[in-house]
Amino acid sequence: MLPSQALLPAVVFALTALQALASDTFLAAVYEHAVTLPHPTEEPVPPSEALALMNKNMDVLEGAIREAARQGAHIIVTPEDGIYGWRFTRESIYPYLEDIPDPVVNWIPCTDPSRFGPAPVQERLSCMARNNSIYVVANIGDKKPCDSSDPSCPSDGRYHYNTDVVFDTQGKLVARYHKYNLFRGETQFNYPKEPEAVTFETPFGKFGIFTCFDILFFEPAVVLVNKMQVDTVLFPTAWMNVLPFLTAIEFHSAWAMGMGVNLLSANTHNTSMAMTGSGLFTPEGPAAYHYDSATEEGRLLLAELSAHPRLSPTYPPSTNWSLYATSIKKFPGENDTFSGTVRRDVFTFRELRHKDGNYTVCQGDLCCHLIYQMSNKRRHEIYVLGAFDGLHGSLIKYHWQICTLLKCPSTNLSTCGQPVETAQTKFEMFSLSGTFGTSYVFPEVLYSGVQLAPGEFEVLRDGRLKSKHGTSKPLITATLFGRLYEKDQPHPLR
Repeated sequence: MLPSQALLPAVVFALTALQALASDTFLAAVYEHAVTLPHPTEEPVPPSEALALMNKNMDVLEGAIREAARQGAHIIVTPEDGIYGWRFTRESIYPYLEDIPDPVVNWIPCTDPSRFGPAPVQERLSCMARNNSIYVVANIGDKKPCDSSDPSCPSDGRYHYNTDVVFDTQGKLVARYHKYNLFRGETQFNYPKEPEAVTFETPFGKFGIFTCFDILFFEPAVVLVNKMQVDTVLFPTAWMNVLPFLTAIEFHSAWAMGMGVNLLSANTHNTSMAMTGSGLFTPEGPAAYHYDSATEEGRLLLAELSAHPRLSPTYPPSTNWSLYATSIKKFPGENDTFSGTVRRDVFTFRELRHKDGNYTVCQGDLCCHLIYQMSNKRRHEIYVLGAFDGLHGSLIKYHWQICTLLKCPSTNLSTCGQPVETAQTKFEMFSLSGTFGTSYVFPEVLYSGVQLAPGEFEVLRDGRLKSKHGTSKPLITATLFGRLYEKDQPHPLR
């Protein structure tokens, strides 16, 4: 007979599982963490110093995990780089890495910490999950030895991987994911040889996991949703906001809607690097989100989500993203266009000169169509309809198709496409569509002050992004963001 202390975690887990199975929903949490960073150095610090820094961050994360569990959350996601930051060379990151085994080994670090060598970070994360009866998702670093028999083995004899781990309510390691699409500057890590499609089952749905930059690519993002049929994606990220289309909250919400899954997005918080924006996003829109560029504080978010969103009666119907726009005839004056740059991408723009209109603008194979009516057009505010069809990126190039209704920073048309966060003009209605050559299109609406517009727009089955009853706040952009994965160029570094 087991002692009562050993029975307690099992009883708590069983009750949690029964509660989850009794409902088609679950309570999810994400924590946006203001990370304590190490001092920049090219030389490795002593392991004790590295662990001390990581413990400082884990102290904060443990408080958020405990609070999420107290409020009934079944799972919590913490950010990419949330335990040790990002100021590293390949050499200096080594003391922060641990050997993370394949989850098939059936390991609970909290109760057997030395089974695979020193693993104080995994032990502590495992105990956070076990002691609070909650799934814990974290981002840490994995190290794997290699030798001369492996022609790809680095000169220092080891691989480093940017790695997500998941511990269940018993503290068992149930998932390990190696980031496949490294962002520029992540030279401390290696690219995995093959993409990983990591999933795991829970009493409240099938989960998949990937990290930050991965969301923009076919592997693993589309594979997890379309081939593996996950219900929810776990998404640790260190996302630097880039207006007008790639702020964390607008793109991550749009991605969840476009892919038809839940996305649990936990961002790091660092205003000097424009890092903020986390949320619990669903196929119907954001359930909860947070964007704060003014303070240096973390934030815990919780929301009840559908465990199986595809079975929900409110699940959005499939969309033919080019159906409506291909039926539109070209309108007079559509050649009255000019070029503008959004970062390094050259868009074709057309100014919206009147309070209402019916316009088309084309670039490459993409034609964008807009019907609109402004309710309080301000003379000093200029809006444009824009189209982009081409490769984006300097080193890593991938293909975008974008239709956008966009506010310009000033009346000088040469500024159109540059970042802007505030506006005063509201719209009585807008309807945006495009002749997209892809079924992967993500609908975004962003209001003044970098705010989302939950429930205020809809996507029709023929591919139109429409306002429902006008805009309640001034509009920065309404955008259809398409990805033509088949036109991406081969990765230059992998």
